[in-house]
Amino acid sequence: MEVMTGLIGFGEAGRTFVQAGDWVVGCRIYDSKTDRADTRAAKLADYAAAQADGRDTMAEIVIGADLLLSLVTADQALPAAEAAAADLSPGTFYYDMNSIAPQTKLAAARVIEAAGGHYVDVAVMAPVNPIRLAVPLLLSGAQAEAATEQLAALGFTNIRVVGDSVGRASSIKMIRSVMVKGLEALTAECVLAAEAAGVREEVIASLDDSEKPKPWDSHADYNLDRMMVHGLRRAAEMEEVVKTLDGLGTGAEMTRGTVVRQRAIGGLGLDRPAEGLSAKIAQIELMRKQNA
Repeated sequence: MEVMTGLIGFGEAGRTFVQAGDWVVGCRIYDSKTDRADTRAAKLADYAAAQADGRDTMAEIVIGADLLLSLVTADQALPAAEAAAADLSPGTFYYDMNSIAPQTKLAAARVIEAAGGHYVDVAVMAPVNPIRLAVPLLLSGAQAEAATEQLAALGFTNIRVVGDSVGRASSIKMIRSVMVKGLEALTAECVLAAEAAGVREEVIASLDDSEKPKPWDSHADYNLDRMMVHGLRRAAEMEEVVKTLDGLGTGAEMTRGTVVRQRAIGGLGLDRPAEGLSAKIAQIELMRKQNA
């Protein structure tokens, strides 16, 4: 019997999974960007390029679905769950794969489970490209064990259950992000200041002496690249990390700073970073001066 899958959100992750898993048959897609005049044409073009079954409303992909995968931006995760719940069939599995705080996932779980669905907290623990369906997935929730079979049937190959409580998987990802995305923000603060002071080469040489084997020049180049391309999305995710840490009561001062720095770099609109660290720094400084 064919399993009907609904995909909420068709950004980088959604497109990658659909094409890598050959989900064209049996997968219906809804992305809220088709609701807006300024983004509808581009999203329809994305559907066409992937030969995907894009639909105009959430209800069209929810009604009759056996499972739903939510892959939206962090700020849209809870609204997406609320919209899906309106037409959810009892017993439908809802995979929340968004980078959001455990508190947000618990709120979404209450909405989905009140409608009779099975909510699964999924943490995507690495960029989806280039490893695609081999991306590490952490699952938690009452139905996490059963959920592994469904995800494996979709082609995912790196799945691990970390507990039966919603929020546990997201806690691992959120708290890990304190370091991963925090280092990106610290990198920007460090190399931009070093450049302004005329001591970048000396600072990087000092860092190279303290960390091996990857040169810090490469670290800095990579981290700035990620922030320039994904800074706005990462800032939204890091706001969820702040919420996570506030819930723990351990303090989130640096993480709040990371939100500011990721948004500042991502908001410059440099989605095509130049090659090399020096060229990226020059791009950032030029755009900052133009926006001053």
